[in-house]
Amino acid sequence: MNKSYINFLAVVFLSMTFASTASDQPNVILVMTDDQGYGDLGCNGNAAIKTPHLDRLSTQGIQLDNFHVDPTCAPTRAALMTGRYSARCGVWHTVQGRNMLRTREITMADVFMQNNYRTGIFGKWHLGDNYPYRPEDRGFQYCVYHKAGGIGQAPDYWGNDYFDDHYMKNGTLHFLEGFCTDVWFEESIKFIKESVQNDTPFFAYITPNAPHSPFYCPEEYTSPYEDNPNVSRPEFYGMVSNIDENIGRLMSLLDELSIADNTILIFTTDNGTAGGIYEGRGFRAGMRGSKNSAYEGGHRVPCFMRWPDGKFEQGKKIYELTAHLDLLPTLIDLCSLKAPDISFDGQNIKDLLYSSDEKWLNRTLIVESQRVKHPVKWRKCAVMTDRWRLIDGKELYDLKVDPAQEEDIAINYPDIVKKLRNEYSDFWKEVSKEHGITSHIVIGNEQAPLVSLSSHDWLVDALPPWNQIHIVKGEKANVSYWALEVEQAGDYEISLRRWPVEADKPINNGTYGKAFSYHSAKLQIGDIEMISVIPPGAKEVTFKVTLPNGLLKLSPVFISDEIESTPYYAYITHQPKAGWQTPKGMNIPIYDPSRGRVPPQLEKPAL
Repeated sequence: MNKSYINFLAVVFLSMTFASTASDQPNVILVMTDDQGYGDLGCNGNAAIKTPHLDRLSTQGIQLDNFHVDPTCAPTRAALMTGRYSARCGVWHTVQGRNMLRTREITMADVFMQNNYRTGIFGKWHLGDNYPYRPEDRGFQYCVYHKAGGIGQAPDYWGNDYFDDHYMKNGTLHFLEGFCTDVWFEESIKFIKESVQNDTPFFAYITPNAPHSPFYCPEEYTSPYEDNPNVSRPEFYGMVSNIDENIGRLMSLLDELSIADNTILIFTTDNGTAGGIYEGRGFRAGMRGSKNSAYEGGHRVPCFMRWPDGKFEQGKKIYELTAHLDLLPTLIDLCSLKAPDISFDGQNIKDLLYSSDEKWLNRTLIVESQRVKHPVKWRKCAVMTDRWRLIDGKELYDLKVDPAQEEDIAINYPDIVKKLRNEYSDFWKEVSKEHGITSHIVIGNEQAPLVSLSSHDWLVDALPPWNQIHIVKGEKANVSYWALEVEQAGDYEISLRRWPVEADKPINNGTYGKAFSYHSAKLQIGDIEMISVIPPGAKEVTFKVTLPNGLLKLSPVFISDEIESTPYYAYITHQPKAGWQTPKGMNIPIYDPSRGRVPPQLEKPAL
């Protein structure tokens, strides 16, 4: 499967010629923040929040004022990267392996890389942490990112807390000092400077995890918002102001390097606000709903596009219906890129950027928030036209007269409801054909001789323990499994752990959380079943197995007198060396609990 994907990319791009040079191709910077909604900006009417640099950016180019994404993060990122509906790409959740972008999909980074751009990602990826789903497998040449959907989630380095953390940098863990958002922008600035020095056009995908929870933020950004009754959470607002300051740094850099005019700078967000509304405080921008909602506040987000050399009209607002799906086909045209014939669900909106195009008035778009292992028809979906919104297949709103979606008028417009239901049914008929396909984590590939698994990707019907807090508390899920593809038949070793390798604690140790009293470990993989006693003080249990090529389920359990539970962590290699199961053997620094800047979080984080 994966070799065929690589060969496919080679075939579709080898037939193309690349006449452009760095001097005549625009650079592209795409900034997408996490959980920041339409109303979390001063320029969109929020009088309490301070975002002067983003406000300035909004006036220096074009605002897509009716721009939509999916109601949660991983689906938005999948659609943005491919120009195709997220469900078509295998991404309809943020966990349970349903966030892994199918290998057949061609990404925005693939296209830029094959057109001789230097490509980099800085921040959040959330489309797979293992080969062949990692950003370095999907067209990004320079990668600095945290794992999973947020810092501190199960696959991420243990104890990461937004300050002075360990992140993935070009294939290995690195300690990077500073607040996370500052780190992402600082690393992107290095990348941009290097690209300019080498006279190479670049595509920089800057994706801060902020202002996603947990709401940790340097005090200097939080304190201005304390005791303001119009502020939802001072920490959330502070995180947005910190993002804004970094946007200012980025814009100043482009000026200093004399590349601002020939750089397409795009700012958007991945879903509606999460922390901008809290206990009745905050700013809704006149919209109903927030993150994970099918109502407007869940998926209408800001989108600014600036390109002086491209003659983008300053201060222009476009009110026609547009979406994340449109950015890749549009950038291919704007940058004169060569690309394979991709079946886009999005549209090239170049004409709309430069003029008013009436054909957009007849457009229909669909967003949904499934967030289940197996998608359900009509679940949390919005069918959108320029005027209408059909919610969950039954509620109808006329946004021309009711932008707050307060009055369901479905009973008055049965023909409109029928038409929009038919549009969704056609969409569902197409995407549901492949809802049964699971993206498998590949083992036995030379590009990833060591594979790390966590409970984040358990294929269990209930929500898995996806966050480190759940693991600290010892939250138990039903016996579950990881979906694997064995690429190379042969001998493998599988190490099972209650704590991640960098925590370096025994299986039954309670230093970092709930202690268990497991006495045995059982391994089930394919037709193989093995059991082993857990010695006192053991940090892990290793099984040696011989595996055939193909798809397998890995379903191990730890056993005590009271319970059986799937281990939170597993590590697999087909190239074992003595001591490979240890932090030193994996080249992973041991977690130092004394370095954290924030106290343990008391509340469960939002996805």
